[in-house]
Amino acid sequence: MKNYKLTLAIFTVAIVWGTTFLAIRVAVETIPGWFVAGIRQFLAAIIMLIILLYKNEFKWIGWKNLGYQLIFSSLMLIVANGMTTVAEEEVTSSLASLISACSPIVVFLGSVAIGLQKFSLKALFGLILCFSGVLFIFWDGIEDLANPDYRLGVIFLLIAILGWAAGTIFTKKLNIQSKNITLNLFYQFIFAGVIQLCFAFSFSENYNFENWSIKSISAMIYLAVFGSVAAFFAFHYALTKISPVQVSILAYINTIISIFLSWLILDEKISAKFIVAAVLIIAGVFIINYKPELFKRKKVEEKA
Repeated sequence: MKNYKLTLAIFTVAIVWGTTFLAIRVAVETIPGWFVAGIRQFLAAIIMLIILLYKNEFKWIGWKNLGYQLIFSSLMLIVANGMTTVAEEEVTSSLASLISACSPIVVFLGSVAIGLQKFSLKALFGLILCFSGVLFIFWDGIEDLANPDYRLGVIFLLIAILGWAAGTIFTKKLNIQSKNITLNLFYQFIFAGVIQLCFAFSFSENYNFENWSIKSISAMIYLAVFGSVAAFFAFHYALTKISPVQVSILAYINTIISIFLSWLILDEKISAKFIVAAVLIIAGVFIINYKPELFKRKKVEEKA
């Protein structure tokens, strides 16, 4: 039964997070990006609140912990998730997922810069592979950057990567231990949702609600229920059974699934150079993050 639960958790994270870029692209077809991001986080916060009230665990977390959660929320949800969502108004979901796959590289470089990790020849080789992959991405499409909307979308993706990396490094540096993940998530989601909705009403030029399609609304709800809640719980359940390094392998699977679904469902063009770029980037990230314990089974002590 335990193996069944772990398998289900891993399957959920791999598939659901692999579909988020696709769902975002569908959602922003008729709904402005900041509305998609804001409503997604706000709905996720409501779900978390219902769970907390049901378990009688809703409480104030203190000003210090609140400060940590707001910083984390700003970097990971408002900047990283929000900018990625807005970027997909102009760039394809496959390109967004592939560029986002470079985020562990930025995390690594930032960690080296502040002394959390050491640089090595292995890391240099991984960086060269990733950089080569990025070159392959824009090999034939460099002229597309002349389009200001497309260029802005790529810039937003780069900002999103920086936000995600900063949030990850922030957590590592402070070694923040979460005693109640659901409670902390509620504060993160509600803060991000409110801020992003303010952005939506301030920066969205056309948000006629009557133009929002059922397909886009359904995709947005899917992102809230499955992308922000279900996958997160599955992710943390997996962390209790296998090592964080092993769980990190899912990031590579997510990218592959996202690219495949973008081609299959959205009919996005996937060229041979794009596939080569994906292989180089995934290989580079894997080499940089590889550790000997990657394929070793984690021993979990069960309490009597």
